[in-house]
Amino acid sequence: MRLLHTMLRVGNLEKSIAFYTEVLGMKLLRQKEYPQGEFTLAFLGYGNEDENTVLELTYNWGVESYDLGNAYGHIAIEVADVYKAAEMVKAGGGKIIREAGPMNAGTTIIAFAEDPDGYQIEFIGENHVRK
Repeated sequence: MRLLHTMLRVGNLEKSIAFYTEVLGMKLLRQKEYPQGEFTLAFLGYGNEDENTVLELTYNWGVESYDLGNAYGHIAIEVADVYKAAEMVKAGGGKIIREAGPMNAGTTIIAFAEDPDGYQIEFIGENHVRK
């Protein structure tokens, strides 16, 4: 078994694709419309789907926003430099909701951004300890 993708429902597919590609540097891997179901799927990631876990953006035609609820947490992206990643998001017009710095219960450097639909993205350094 392996983890294939995480799906997020988005209210504006073009805006979300632009954020994940232009601000976070992912590639649009594939996109397909399903007229009978009135939705469009877009798959994005940092590598091909055969070897990497990717992000699936689902746009349900005519739905512009969703209640994110209180159970969802965040997407985590490993980066070489958390401070530079946060600055890159700001320079690209993205929103940083927690500036880069040590997490409140340890020394791992993290930052949080928010995508156009309000989903949180954590940046965590390459040198974090996996337990």
